[in-house]
Amino acid sequence: MSNTLVAQTPVVGTAHDPVARVPTDWSTTSMQRRIRRRYAAERRFRLMGLAAVVMSAGFLAFLLVTMLMQGLGGFTETRIAVPIDFGAARLAVTPAQMEGRGADLALAGAGLKGTVDTAAARAFGDATILSDGAWLRVRDAVKADPSLLSRRATFELPAASGLDVAAKGQGTAAAEGTLAALRQRGVVSRGLNRGFLMGADATDPTRVGIWGAFKGSLLTMLVTLALAFPIGVLSALYLEEYAPRNRWTDLIEVSINNLAAVPSIIFGLLGLAVFLGTFGMPRSAPIVGGLTLALMTMPVIVIAGRNAIKAVPPSIRDAALGIGASPIQVVFHHVLPLALPGILTGTIIGMARALGETAPLLMIGMRAFIAAPPTGLSSPATALPVQIFLWSDQVDRGFVEKTSAAIIVLLVFLLAMNGFAIYLRNRFETRW
Repeated sequence: MSNTLVAQTPVVGTAHDPVARVPTDWSTTSMQRRIRRRYAAERRFRLMGLAAVVMSAGFLAFLLVTMLMQGLGGFTETRIAVPIDFGAARLAVTPAQMEGRGADLALAGAGLKGTVDTAAARAFGDATILSDGAWLRVRDAVKADPSLLSRRATFELPAASGLDVAAKGQGTAAAEGTLAALRQRGVVSRGLNRGFLMGADATDPTRVGIWGAFKGSLLTMLVTLALAFPIGVLSALYLEEYAPRNRWTDLIEVSINNLAAVPSIIFGLLGLAVFLGTFGMPRSAPIVGGLTLALMTMPVIVIAGRNAIKAVPPSIRDAALGIGASPIQVVFHHVLPLALPGILTGTIIGMARALGETAPLLMIGMRAFIAAPPTGLSSPATALPVQIFLWSDQVDRGFVEKTSAAIIVLLVFLLAMNGFAIYLRNRFETRW
């Protein structure tokens, strides 16, 4: 008789299930195979998630690197040193005229532009090597120092668009030859393009600036935030805390959810029909753009606000009511501060979407050629996305880098706005 002991598996059964069941034996070959397949599936899923994150980061890095490589040149300009002898030019203007408001008109009427072109032609044999707005630099220098009208001086003036593009490695053969000859004479330099940071739109890519569009976007966003945020938060509070549960409330909730998914151009048509057609508000103005974008942003803030308010624990409300707080105090002293981080998250999403929108602003006329920065909410203005769209449609190669540079400004503006909102959100955030 064999002395081998055979282990008997205990039989498990219940009163409701009299059939005996054998517990799972995890050491069998089939079960080990199933475990290995399960672990392999988990590893594949983890690798797929990692690959998705790496791919997304790669696309983002490619976008940022491309924009930086193409756009950083837009913040610099090519300059040519041009000697100008004002004594020989004998401009019909006196130093006393440089002190009044008519200094610009006096210098323009005295033929300053022709003097600059003549000096460039005399020094280099070609006046077209300078930008169309080069004489404006000379005008500003003369206004700052009227003594220049009686002596000879050398000015660092912006080069023409073709030479500027050639200096950045994308010009034609003729422009590169002219630039090489100027470099041999030691008159070519490169510096920060302050006009791009402080100017507005222009027909010459060497004279365009981003400040006009930046200011227009800033004013538009201020109007959007001033309207969408308080109305959206108060609407969320009413719907979540005070509104009765009936058919009308359900209709309002469905309408808000649908409005959040409406294409932005529909809001542009609404702004065109209501604000411009019915109320006769000024066309291409930041206040109209802000009103239009506020209509588009408000549903996003309402939805995010309701979700944030709903996430506040009921015990907070019960505790506040238990110590004698009124319902309005419960909402504004306890519920709203705790829900504010979630509300700000929705506001960040809505404002970021509004900042990058182009279609609604095109519909209300903010695609006009604006040669001066806006002075108020009702002044003609454009916005950064619209300005980028307009520059991208130009045929001059000089606008290519200006378009990329404007995109960099838009991204910096977006990051700064979101960074401030995230700071406020983290400051009011409460960890349970």
